[in-house]
Amino acid sequence: MGAHWIHGPSKENPVFQLASDYGLLDEEAMSEENQQIEVGGHPLLPTVFYSNTGRVLSPELVEGVRNLFSTLLDQTREFLHVPQVPVPSVGQYLRKEIAQQVKEWTDDDETKWLKLAILNMYLKLECCISGTHSMDHVGLGPFGEYTMLPGLDCTFPGSYGGLPDCMLTSLPKESVVFHKPVTVVRWGGSYQEESQEGRTFPVQVECEDGERFLADHVIITVPLGFLKEHHETFIDPPLPPRKADAIRQLGFGTNNKIFLEFEQPFWPPDCQLIEVVWEDESPLVEAGTDVQAGWFRKLIGFLVLQPPERYGHVLCGFIAGKESEYMETLSDAEVLTALTDVIRRLTGNPHLAPPKKVLRSQWHSAPYTRGSYSYVAVGSSGDDIDVLAQPLPEDAADPRPLQVLFAGEATHRTFYSTTHGALLSGWREADRLLNLYDTSESHQHKPRL
Repeated sequence: MGAHWIHGPSKENPVFQLASDYGLLDEEAMSEENQQIEVGGHPLLPTVFYSNTGRVLSPELVEGVRNLFSTLLDQTREFLHVPQVPVPSVGQYLRKEIAQQVKEWTDDDETKWLKLAILNMYLKLECCISGTHSMDHVGLGPFGEYTMLPGLDCTFPGSYGGLPDCMLTSLPKESVVFHKPVTVVRWGGSYQEESQEGRTFPVQVECEDGERFLADHVIITVPLGFLKEHHETFIDPPLPPRKADAIRQLGFGTNNKIFLEFEQPFWPPDCQLIEVVWEDESPLVEAGTDVQAGWFRKLIGFLVLQPPERYGHVLCGFIAGKESEYMETLSDAEVLTALTDVIRRLTGNPHLAPPKKVLRSQWHSAPYTRGSYSYVAVGSSGDDIDVLAQPLPEDAADPRPLQVLFAGEATHRTFYSTTHGALLSGWREADRLLNLYDTSESHQHKPRL
């Protein structure tokens, strides 16, 4: 329901290294050859391209358009550190360049419209990758700071959950407490523990059930979406203005999965990806604003879960943005009905048997996430990520430093939105504390986190 791939599974990726050490990956994923492949973050899978008119599009035509889109997207990464960008957002730049390209096309009108529709599909795919409603929300200047690691993206044969399960086995029993929602983190205080006369702590964490934990240090790893909604009451005293501004300015969007299970596959045996092209759409024409009537148009396609011997005949669809958030408000039956209609249109078969089961993520509705992952929005920069990662108190001369530390994917400047970025950010904050106690002679007690 959450993380799917290890993006860039190679020696520089700590998630890949941990998964390898724990024996959670298959031999192909760990091969030297796969670790060296440069795919720009996204592997090319055997794909069938369906259009909403019920026809299968030519792979050659789609490949040419994909190469064009990839070239233009690569260009958007070239504006990092330039004094002035031509337009504020990635989306505006891409549309401007596409409009220029169209002028040079010599195709007939039908082919031109089809190529534009394919480009629009890739624009929606990029929304899923960036976790945003529109690429118009993604800042052009900082876009190139995001770093992709080498390696052919791979998955966990036994699910991503196997990784934290293995990590938990190395921790003392009962050191992790579940089902304890936190209402407020108080810092900068002097909280005394009843059982330890004279020992005070600067941080107090209060839970919904009234239980309180005292600590020298707290590492906050809640998603940026939660901080956007609750930071004013969740952290007391309130965050410094520049940190609050960074939370407000950085982007945080929704990307959801919709799993459909079929009795029998309608896709070819060698197909691993189904992509959906709406022939009446174009990046040069403003999209309709009726999210309720056409939410399913934002669905970019379906991944075929492999192998069928393990999963059955299951497709995993991806949908981002406001349409994704609206989808969360519908019932399973409504989602199933809408997507059955879409698939029947794609295949040209009005009698195609509907999926027998639907399962979807609902990350925007989830109270502790309120979305999926972060991006650097128009009006923000990588500096905001660094500000968000800065511990409290900010005064380095404070006698009780590093009371509240911040980790999570949104605090990693070059790997935001990824699991490896989240993992590295946690290690970064652990290192801060290790360095503090390695060099400090004033702390005679064992720190409590």
